[in-house]
Amino acid sequence: MCVILYEDNHCLAIDKPAGLLTMGDHTGGPTLVEFAREYLREKYQKPGNVFVGVVHRLDRPVSGVVLFARTTKGASRLSEQFRVHQIEKTYLAVVEGGVSSRQGELRDRLVKDRERNVVSLADDHESGQDCVLFYERLERFGRFTLLEIRPQTGRSHQIRVQLAAQGWPIVGDRKYGSRTSVEGFIALHASSLTFAHPTTKAPLTVSAPYPAAWRKLML
Repeated sequence: MCVILYEDNHCLAIDKPAGLLTMGDHTGGPTLVEFAREYLREKYQKPGNVFVGVVHRLDRPVSGVVLFARTTKGASRLSEQFRVHQIEKTYLAVVEGGVSSRQGELRDRLVKDRERNVVSLADDHESGQDCVLFYERLERFGRFTLLEIRPQTGRSHQIRVQLAAQGWPIVGDRKYGSRTSVEGFIALHASSLTFAHPTTKAPLTVSAPYPAAWRKLML
């Protein structure tokens, strides 16, 4: 179920459930953008097309905070913040295996196979894109570990690939090596976004708790 986390005249933040597309693709499934448009249309009795500016997105199996713009000015200013990495993004991830270090930094170069929609580490002969993230170990649950992730770059599948490359695939992420089957999600959640409001410039943090489905992983 989609939950409205924050709303004003310029911004709309929603807690996206795992399994829902942020915006349309070739599968033609329902999207968070459609939900946002319908929500605004009904709440404000808006006729015709309702503007919803997409300034970033989450992968389909990932849950958490998605920020939309409600005006073209807001969309332009928020998109620029994402482009120059001024947005502070925090994720939670449950990974397979024991993470020995309490915290650390991962730096890699990644390449994307667009036909297969798969990302991998670049070898010495590939250019790739530089990716950086910081992680902190929060808790261990048997063979799983809960991490807090703060990506410094915003590459496709970055967190999923960088953690898997360390031998810590995200629970349920079969594409990148998880051996654990879960229904309808991977255990990666966008827990908070901090950004400058597009008109007032004041810092604003929007947060969402991790999904209830994770509780069975933390026993």
